[in-house]
Amino acid sequence: MWQILKTASILTVFAVLGGGLVAFSYQATVEQIKTNEREALLRTLTVLVPTSTYDNDLFSDIKKMPSELGIDNSLTIHRARKSGQPIAAILTPSATDGYNGRINMLIAINYAGTLIGVRVVSHQETPGLGDKVDRRRSEWILGFNGRSLLDPADSGWKVKRDGGVFDQFTGATITPRAVVRTVHKTLQFYWKYREKIFEE
Repeated sequence: MWQILKTASILTVFAVLGGGLVAFSYQATVEQIKTNEREALLRTLTVLVPTSTYDNDLFSDIKKMPSELGIDNSLTIHRARKSGQPIAAILTPSATDGYNGRINMLIAINYAGTLIGVRVVSHQETPGLGDKVDRRRSEWILGFNGRSLLDPADSGWKVKRDGGVFDQFTGATITPRAVVRTVHKTLQFYWKYREKIFEE
């Protein structure tokens, strides 16, 4: 009996110490993780909307809106302004119908409604196939630059296999189809709510 209590006590001490060490490590790194995430987001935002085109802080000039774009709660929109005038909005939708789940994106649209650029910021798509939506893997995502609701017309906002204008990948049609659909829906959302997006 005494041996069992002694062993249990030792295990309890190690469990408490281990838990404390994990908690301490988390607390020691959580701020650095947040800083790193913010810097990575800022790098992507400035690739999409160069700093020379706006003079406000994209991290403080944000708007949260109820989403129709696959986000669970609300859509975060970073707003770029120059001398108080709206320049662009960077929206954060998710394609929920990717082959392996959510494809989270940043979509930059100028005030007139033309796409400045699209970047996938996280996904679980198949390496070598669906991951070509990622700019680090291919230039496919650059095909959205300069597009709008008028270019192409609604019927063109599909992959070529479905009668649209956007390329698909050999062996991976689901992923580009999901991204094209989400970019198109994001443009429609932007146009529908543009004035509200830039309200103070």
